[in-house]
Amino acid sequence: MKALAFAGRNRKEILRDPLTLLLGVVMPVAMLWLFSSLEGIMPLDLFTIEKLTPGMIVFSFSFITLFSGMLLGRDKTTSFLMRIFASPMKASEYLIGYAIPLLPVALFQILVCYGAGVLLGFPVDIHVLTGFGVLLIISLLYIGSGLALGTYFTDRQVGGIFAIFVNITTWLSGIWFSPSMIGGAFEQMAKLLPFVHAVDAARAAFTGGFTQLLEPLLWVIGYTIVIFGLAIVGFRKKMKGSK
Repeated sequence: MKALAFAGRNRKEILRDPLTLLLGVVMPVAMLWLFSSLEGIMPLDLFTIEKLTPGMIVFSFSFITLFSGMLLGRDKTTSFLMRIFASPMKASEYLIGYAIPLLPVALFQILVCYGAGVLLGFPVDIHVLTGFGVLLIISLLYIGSGLALGTYFTDRQVGGIFAIFVNITTWLSGIWFSPSMIGGAFEQMAKLLPFVHAVDAARAAFTGGFTQLLEPLLWVIGYTIVIFGLAIVGFRKKMKGSK
């Protein structure tokens, strides 16, 4: 209940900054249209709408990382967190309170990007339910990443780090080209990070490839648990330091 009450406050803060939310939808949709139009010019398998749509939805979650990180970082900068640390909430409850209102944001991004994909020819079938469910799980990876950044850095630092984060998630995710095309250390690094696995899981979910879904999804879940764990550890230190 305490986490839900705190989530209500954070939901209001999210609605006060619609620009970032709008950017997290408009840019992926624009890029989806742009790259799908290249299929006729460069007939690559990755430029088909069936591959681009799930990948672009995962890319849109990067903006949730920015938003969640800046929200938490801003609360630290304004000393808001220091004032409410007097409450009996645990570190995990605080982070849950930040994460809950971001899930509807993720769902909104999924719906808009999926709708744009359908208009561009993405097939509609029963697998959409599995796809939406897997994407919501993947969104927790990006929400947790933002909360971890906001825990350890200020809102201004999060903005700078995000530029690095979004480049890493873009180039090492396999959205526009497969890491195997470059191979070597680049491919190995991509496989060690969760982003290419997130895209693979999303694509497998929408095609009904359940045998190809389990392994990449486990990578995503494992990283999500670790990242949230790091955020909780850092948050506990902040709470102890304020006393």
